[in-house]
Amino acid sequence: MEPLSFYKINNEAADEAIGLLKQLISIPSVSKEEQGTGDLLEQYFKEREIPGQRIKNNIFVKNKYFDAAKPVILLNSHHDTVKPNKSWTLDPFKPVVKDGKLYGLGSNDAGAPLVSLIMAFLAFYEDKDMPFNVILALTAEEEISGKNGIELVLPELPKINFAVVGEPTGLEMAVAEKGLMVLDCSSHGQAGHAARSEGDNAIYKAMKDVEWFRNYRFEKTSEMLGDVKMTVTMIQAGSQHNVVPDICDFVVDIRSTDSYTNEEIMDLVRNHIVSDVKPRSFRLQSSGLSQSHKLISVARELGLVTYGSPTLSDMALMPFPSVKIGPGKSERSHTADEYIELEEIKAGIDAYTNLLMKVGELKNFR
Repeated sequence: MEPLSFYKINNEAADEAIGLLKQLISIPSVSKEEQGTGDLLEQYFKEREIPGQRIKNNIFVKNKYFDAAKPVILLNSHHDTVKPNKSWTLDPFKPVVKDGKLYGLGSNDAGAPLVSLIMAFLAFYEDKDMPFNVILALTAEEEISGKNGIELVLPELPKINFAVVGEPTGLEMAVAEKGLMVLDCSSHGQAGHAARSEGDNAIYKAMKDVEWFRNYRFEKTSEMLGDVKMTVTMIQAGSQHNVVPDICDFVVDIRSTDSYTNEEIMDLVRNHIVSDVKPRSFRLQSSGLSQSHKLISVARELGLVTYGSPTLSDMALMPFPSVKIGPGKSERSHTADEYIELEEIKAGIDAYTNLLMKVGELKNFR
């Protein structure tokens, strides 16, 4: 199985990927506001006479000779971004190339993985002899785990055998990923005058629970993902300096592992703190690939480093085996003056293409 057309891994494919990424950077696409980049991507495939479907701001396309009798690989990345922070010294929506680096919001997360996946998809688009089908889904609202992103697309797709999720991982393969659960907590006391011994200070009551979240250690540790991590990230109480507050609200960010479900963690939390607790959602569970899955052997053959990721992606919403891999570095994501090295894009196209070619050599990878 060989990739077809001029999209073989060469400078022409890389140049096209870089040109498309510059266009994406130029169009603001903060989560829930991806109309413009959705339009661009939809038009991109129309110009190449590749039939596609659009659901809100999600675009997905299939290989030309899609065969329902063959297994299906999903290639997925996102075109939404976070909001630019105040530390940017460059215009976040103006692509600038300097010293071999392309600067711009979303260049690293996840523009480079997205355009690299597009080139890999095009490389195999017209291959009649592929032993599998490929669906490419370019989705929205990933940065907020929104319900109008990949979650909207999945019900419209055929059975997926496994997915490759494009995120900046330094071309290492994340075969497991921590989940996320956010807790809204409220400690209740009684209002009183601060000058007298009146009331029941909700802040003091909350401090005991905050300290528990800080110090508690779970019994079970995941071999791939390590420990469950709980972090108090927001706190609010009080109306004025001389009033003992009767309520203190705080937020806890919990990164779960395959050792505990989010529901199990929630039960444990409720048994240890006195504050009222409300989880925002249980839907973002930890995900992981079985060590016996054939993608693990493919990674080894390609010399790819495998690891468990502490950060969340759309893998959390996929009810089938998936891995996360792509050009760029996770630590650049959401930072001021975000960039991708041009050579990383070339390497990303090469890596995705090699991965698909190696998968094509497998027997019975359903």
